[in-house]
Amino acid sequence: MTTDADSLTKTAPTPPGAAPKARRSLGSRLAEGVSGGLVRVFLIVVGLFWLVPTIGLLLSSLRTPRDMAASGWWEVLTKPSQLTFQSYEELLENGDITSSLFNTVLITVPATVLVVIIGSLAGYAFAWMDFPGRDWWFLAVVGLLVVPVQVALIPIAELFGKVGLFGSVVGVILFHVGFGLPFAVFLLRNFFAEIPRELLEAARLDGAGELRLFVRVVMPLGGPAIASLGIFQFLWVWNDMLVALIFSDSGSQPITVALQTQVRQFGNNIDVLAPGAFISMVIPLAVFFAFQRQFVSGVMAGAVK
Repeated sequence: MTTDADSLTKTAPTPPGAAPKARRSLGSRLAEGVSGGLVRVFLIVVGLFWLVPTIGLLLSSLRTPRDMAASGWWEVLTKPSQLTFQSYEELLENGDITSSLFNTVLITVPATVLVVIIGSLAGYAFAWMDFPGRDWWFLAVVGLLVVPVQVALIPIAELFGKVGLFGSVVGVILFHVGFGLPFAVFLLRNFFAEIPRELLEAARLDGAGELRLFVRVVMPLGGPAIASLGIFQFLWVWNDMLVALIFSDSGSQPITVALQTQVRQFGNNIDVLAPGAFISMVIPLAVFFAFQRQFVSGVMAGAVK
C-alpha cells in the first residue's frame, strides 16, 4: 500500500525550465562512443595500409635484382644490409627513362599552368561579365564534360597529323589542355560566382578595371579553388598513359609510356622498372601533400556559408 507522499513523488510535475531527458537511441550512443580515439586509430591504420604499396616499391627499388628474385621486399626489415642505390645508378644511366622523365615534366607543367590560367579567366568571365549568349556558352562548356576522351582520339590524331603536331610534346600538351578546360571553367565559374557582388562593385568604384579586378581581388579569393584545380590537373596529366601512348613518339614519350615499353621489351629489367616506377609515383604524392591544405580548402569551399 502506497502512502500519500509516495504518490505525490511519482506524479510531481517537471519543474519549470527543466527540460525532460530524452531517451537516446542505441545507435547514437554507439556513435558517440566510437567518435573519439578509436576512430582516429582506425583512420591511421587505414592510411598506413594504403601506404604499404608505396613503401614496398621504395624498398624494392633499393634492392638488387638477385635479392628481389629470392624473397619479398619485407625481408629488408630484418636484413637492412640489402639496401643499395645500385638500381638508381642504373636508372640514371638509362637514357630512355631519364629523357622520358624530362618529357613528363615538360608536358605536365605547361598543361597544368595553361588550364589554370585560361580556366580562371574564362570562369571569371562567365561569372561576372555580361556578353551575348553567356549562359548558352556556359551550357556548351558544361556539355563538354560528358564527352569521353576515347571519342576524340582518332579525330584529333588525324587533325594533328595534318598540321604536323602528331608525335610531339606540343600535341600532347594541347590535348590535355583541351580536355582539362571544361572542368576547370565549370569549377572556377561556380566558385567565383560566390564572391560577394558588393566587393567587386567597391573595387570598380575605386577605378579598378576588369583585368586589375581579376588579378587583385578574384585571384586571391579564389586561391583554394585554383590550387585544387591545379592538383587535379597535375595528377591527371602526370599519370596519363592513354593520351601519351597515342600522341607521342619515342622522342616525346613520358615516363608512363617509357616504363610500359621497358616491360614489353625487357620483362626482367626490374632494376630499372622499380626505381622508375617509384619516382613516377612519389612526385605526384609530394605535390599533393605539399598543397593538401589548399586542396581541402578548395574542396570545402562553399560548403559552409
